Order: sequence, then C-alpha cells, then structure tokens
Amino acid sequence: MAEEESDATVLVAGTANLAIAIAKIVAGLLSGSTALLAEAAHSVADTLNQVFLLAALHRSRKPADARHPFGYGMERYFWSLLAAVGILVLGAGFSITEGLRSIVAPSPIAALAVIYPVLGISFVFEGTSWLRAVLQLRREAREAGVPFLTQLREAEPAVKTVAFEDSAALIGLLIAAAGVTLAVVTGNHIWDGAASIAIGLLLIVVAFTLGRDNKTMLIGRALPVDTQRELRQLITSTPGIDDVLDLLTLQLAPDQVLVVASVDLDDSETTGAAVEQLAEKVDVRVREAFPMVRHLYLDPTPADARVSADRDPSSPR
Repeated sequence: MAEEESDATVLVAGTANLAIAIAKIVAGLLSGSTALLAEAAHSVADTLNQVFLLAALHRSRKPADARHPFGYGMERYFWSLLAAVGILVLGAGFSITEGLRSIVAPSPIAALAVIYPVLGISFVFEGTSWLRAVLQLRREAREAGVPFLTQLREAEPAVKTVAFEDSAALIGLLIAAAGVTLAVVTGNHIWDGAASIAIGLLLIVVAFTLGRDNKTMLIGRALPVDTQRELRQLITSTPGIDDVLDLLTLQLAPDQVLVVASVDLDDSETTGAAVEQLAEKVDVRVREAFPMVRHLYLDPTPADARVSADRDPSSPR
C-alpha cells in the first residue's frame, strides 16, 4: 500500500510538472520574462527528476540475488541523488545564468495577460502535488509515532524529494510573480532578473539538502540513537542473553535495516541447539517490534573475550 502510494505521489508530481513546464515555456517566450523562463527550467528539471524517482522506486524493489544479497534498496538513494544533481544543473544553473544575462541586458516584459494566469494555474497544480506528498508524510508520521519533521528526514527518498521540489516550486512561483510585478510597476526590469537569480539560489539550497541526505545514506547510516537503544534493550531482555556487547545497524532503505549484535550468552545457552533456538526467539521478537529489520545476525561473544580484545589491539575481532 505504501509503495503504491509513493508511486502515485511521484506520478502526480511528474504529470503536474510536465503540464506546468509547457505552460511556463510558452508564457516565458511570449512575455520575455526571465523569471518565468527560470521557473520553466525548474519545472523541466522537476519533470526529468520524476523519471529518476520512478526508476528509484521500481529498481529498489528488485529481489536480492547472489551479487546483491541484501537487495537493491540503496538504489533509491542513488537515483534520488541524481535528481538533486538535476535540480542543481538544470534548474539552478539556468535560472542564475539567465538572471545575470537579464540584469546585464534587461528587456521589457510583455503579455502580462498570459503571465499571471500561468503563474496562478501553476500554483494550483504544484500545490495539489505538494499537498499529496505532505499528507502522505503526515500519515506515515502518525503511524510511526514520530514528529512530522523527523518523518520528513527519514522518509522514502522519492516522496521527500517531491515534497522539497514542490515546496521550492511554490516559493519560486511567488518570487517570479513578485519579480514580474516589481519590474512592471517600477519600470526597472532588473527585478525580473533578480527574481530569476533568487529562484536559482533557492534551488541550490534544495539540491544541496537532498544531495547531502542521499550521500549520507549511500555511504551507510546507522539507525537513530533512540531506536538503537530500544533495540539493544529488547535483545538484552530476551531470556538467555546477559548483555549486548556491541550493536551495529545499517539502513539499506527506509523500510530495510541490517542489524548485527555481539551478545554475551547465559552460561546455560552454550549448546548449538540452544543458541539456534535463542537466535530464532530474538529474531521473532525484534521483527515484531521493528518490522523494518530485514536481516538480523547474532554473534555470541563472551564478555571476558571482548574485554581482552579491547585491551589488546592486535587481538582478532
């Protein structure tokens, strides 16, 4: 259900951006407004990014195989990183370049009867797409029992990218409208170019934020400290386990986590059969409490052996 909702959110965003991009290009060429052309470049970049995001969603669902035993979940972050690069190069690059050109050689704005209707219709379409993404994030936040901003940071990369892109698009439309209005009212067309540069700077911020988050996931990020603490307590409370000596977690995807725990077993849990039963019991408990844990490995390690290894750096681990 969540996967289908994410697909629908990206498709809605892509359809809206394609229609908006065409309208902005036509209006920008007719009016000569640099700010409107900057917004057109923004929408073109967003449309191409939706293709990347759909690829991320579908390729990340491929089943695990011999070459990728933990699946393809991290493809979501790779394609989302490409989307961030697209925002930076296509959107921000064009907007700033055209803004500077317009300031150096300003030209009058025409066809105002076209500009404002296009901006208004674009705001409605972008707002619809933005609202869908936000509602999905709010629902997921309620289900996870976390604040909205926390869910926004941890959400499915495609949905998070749509939310950021649409937020930037709505702000960009307001900037474009302000730039065009000031240029017409004051007769100083530098405002149109300034609005285009402002849109470009806004897109740089969005691209940097998305790129930073996806880079963090690609190089490997652990679960939040609070979640690790709860996970450690759950494993430690399992009868047969005295202590969790070390806990390593790796987020493979928003709903896929790898966990490796070094545990000190009770003296009674030393036979092969007992260890196997204990591992199965821990696996069941952890998956019930943390459904996102897809891979759980227990490493029985006596506490005294761990202490000795910590004291002697040359000791094998």
